[in-house]
Amino acid sequence: MRNFVHAIPTKLYFGEGQIRRLDELLRPFGRRVLLAYGGGSIKRIGLYDTVKEILDKGGYTVTELSGIEPNPRIGSVRRGVELCRENKIDVILAVGGGSTIDCCKAIAAGVYYDGDLWEMVAGDHELLKALPLVDVLTLAATGSEYDAGGVISNLETKEKLGNVYTYPAASICDPTYTYSVSAYQTAAGTADIMSHVFEGYFSRTEDSSLSDYIAEGILKTAIKYLPVALSEPTSYEARANLMAIASVACSGIPAYGKQGTGWPCHSMEHELSAFYDITHGVGLAILTPRWMRFILKKDPSCAWRFVRFAKNVWGLSGDDETLATAGIDALENFFREAGIPMTLTELGIGEEHVAEMAAHANPDGYLKNAFVPLTTEDIEEIYRACL
Repeated sequence: MRNFVHAIPTKLYFGEGQIRRLDELLRPFGRRVLLAYGGGSIKRIGLYDTVKEILDKGGYTVTELSGIEPNPRIGSVRRGVELCRENKIDVILAVGGGSTIDCCKAIAAGVYYDGDLWEMVAGDHELLKALPLVDVLTLAATGSEYDAGGVISNLETKEKLGNVYTYPAASICDPTYTYSVSAYQTAAGTADIMSHVFEGYFSRTEDSSLSDYIAEGILKTAIKYLPVALSEPTSYEARANLMAIASVACSGIPAYGKQGTGWPCHSMEHELSAFYDITHGVGLAILTPRWMRFILKKDPSCAWRFVRFAKNVWGLSGDDETLATAGIDALENFFREAGIPMTLTELGIGEEHVAEMAAHANPDGYLKNAFVPLTTEDIEEIYRACL
């Protein structure tokens, strides 16, 4: 088990009715608020009106940034930074899913960034000076409510890049705000949650039992509650469990003491979203079983991890050779039964950009240190297996 240092400064306010804490969370930072949200779902569920009532009653001056995209774009970051500077914003309030929160993290840091904002997104840096950020979460998926990272897209350059900016000061996580999330997005969000765990679970470290059991518990919770949320969208139990594991899955906690893996599926999926603007969780669901089968074939010495995955996550039994592939099959069937398209062809994606995407996903041989090292040619093969 490797040494690690971990600190999460974000305070989570979890459960139904926690929106009542919003005023006390914002007030210490000031009265000028940037209210940021996406395509309007918060208005359809009445959350916008609730937030506005709290802000108006509290005497806040509100500037709005709406229309943040599902794969947030650098243009939205630039608009947000401009609004913050023009209106001398004290605190940013992000209301929505991970895309809105990601965008607001970049905005919060961009206010203090001297230079082109895409250079900030693409640059090599740690946490940055930033405006305070509070969020109200409406989608269980990315875990952005409990980490410092954000992913921003540039459609002009066909790039989708992750970086670290700032942690939210506080996150309000009310599972009832996810009741109206569509079955498709619920399934895609759960695939994203599971992928965050897979990217650390499939590590060469064998003696970090705490991390492994936490990871397996998250995966089993997702497997148990996604079907419930799909059949009973207003099941508080299901929605609450999915929201809770989303926050932990990408927090770094399930990777305590683990050797890093490079997160190959995320690296590959970011290229798909950059070129085709697809739903992140759907791309991950398509890629993950193909990546698993590829690395198992390329390096059979990693089979022990797949055997453990089949036994501890899926409850399967049998000889090791059978189990190694049975767990992968179970995962693919789980995604398919949840209604996720399981080929790129179903999304209208062909192989026209495969070579270019593979090169971008593996800059300077980035994935040579993955669980099983991948070359650019390997990545091309994985993409083609997804067609």
